[in-house]
Amino acid sequence: MSIEAFPANRSKKVKALAFDYGTQRIGVAYGQSLTATAKGIAVLKAKDGIPNWSQLEGLISDWQPDVFVVGLPYNLDGSDSELLIRAIKFANRLHGRFGKPCFGIDERLSSKAAIELVAEENGNAKKRAAIDDLAAQIILENWFAELNT
Repeated sequence: MSIEAFPANRSKKVKALAFDYGTQRIGVAYGQSLTATAKGIAVLKAKDGIPNWSQLEGLISDWQPDVFVVGLPYNLDGSDSELLIRAIKFANRLHGRFGKPCFGIDERLSSKAAIELVAEENGNAKKRAAIDDLAAQIILENWFAELNT
């Protein structure tokens, strides 16, 4: 089962929480489509891909998103990965638990881009322990860029 890429009405302005899904950590970013900007807000610990749902519920309560965006980790050749299937299940659970629309976007190389951005900011001296929230930010900014085209 796949998830949609964009809402039917692409001109409606939305607030979104985006997720860089992983089996040990899930990066979270918040943004809004009016300015197409996003910022990393949290890195949630996950146990075999399952987050602390009450912690996630707190973020949703605090940030009040209209939609969720989940990065879809395809293999570099575009084929489905094992993690892709799990990310789609996570997206479906988000939708089922919180009743908000959930969209997906190809996130190949978002973690690599996040690592490169951190290295640039820190002059290659010291990298952040977790870049998952920054990867989620990149995912959401890419989604906004495609949403507004």
